Amino acid sequence: MRHSNNPVIPKLYEAFSQSFDIGAAVNTRTIQTQKELLAYHYNSITPENEMKFESLHPSEDTYTFEHADEIASFAKAQGMKLRGHTLVWHNQTPDWLFRDSKDGTIEAETLLTRMKTHIDTVVKRYKDSIYAWDVVNEVIADEGTELLRHSKWLDIAGEGFIAKAFEYAHEADPKAVLFYNDYNESNPVKREKIYKLVKGLVDHGVPIHGVGLQAHWNITNPGLDDIRSAIERYASLGLQLQITEMDVSVFEHDDRRTDLTAPTERMKELQTERYEQFFKLFREYKQHISAVTFWGAADDYTWLDYFPVRSRKNWPLLFDEQQQPKEAFWRVIKG
Repeated sequence: MRHSNNPVIPKLYEAFSQSFDIGAAVNTRTIQTQKELLAYHYNSITPENEMKFESLHPSEDTYTFEHADEIASFAKAQGMKLRGHTLVWHNQTPDWLFRDSKDGTIEAETLLTRMKTHIDTVVKRYKDSIYAWDVVNEVIADEGTELLRHSKWLDIAGEGFIAKAFEYAHEADPKAVLFYNDYNESNPVKREKIYKLVKGLVDHGVPIHGVGLQAHWNITNPGLDDIRSAIERYASLGLQLQITEMDVSVFEHDDRRTDLTAPTERMKELQTERYEQFFKLFREYKQHISAVTFWGAADDYTWLDYFPVRSRKNWPLLFDEQQQPKEAFWRVIKG
């Protein structure tokens, strides 16, 4: 049974109309298979992979906009907001970007020129449909004392590429809301690094408008106090916050078992409690949080089926595999 427009089921985004937008990540398949669910419950979408560098710009003289255009058209037809994801990232970026014609590494100036061309082309194309961009994604080092993760971007262009990406995006679309986006955003060590990076950008007048907290969380971690501290720390910079990629895995971080064909009752209880607590917290900070986007719409499709354990089913969202509301949905709405 697919989700039907059942008037007895409140619309998820309407329940938060006084607080923040409610979004879901989509792809060209799910805008078909989850069309009714998306149209009924969400007022914003983010392309899952279709606007990443390798998807849009596989070789220097080739842009492949078909799938991204399809998602932009879907958002327009449904009257939904559209977030762009993502312009600059160390992953899903083609090798040609960093190589010269003799297969050597390019100079910093060439890389920045190529980055500007890409950002100009992409951001201007979607100027009338995308209201917010994840401009720079995941440049913070996860561990240790180093601020920035090692990447070809950093090795070739130095840390200045980060500010340049925001400047180029702002030039291409002065109205777009520009975000820095990262995961493990509530971990105190990483939180302080993200804060330091973003504060530096703000202090230098770089056009950055928001911080994206990915919120790939699970049934036990992170703790609510750490999430609250992160929200307060980033909000103190005077920027808007968005929860950008939310899911609540039923498996703890180190749980690698593959034998389950459905979540246990305990997993369901913990997930329900966690969702209820998270949304209570988000409502508390609604003056800072402008959107909450789930990384998927229902349990019939989630990237967590492939990560961190390949082909292991996960059930991280508010709607089940039949696209019906779970108990967590009702608790979130009731809150």
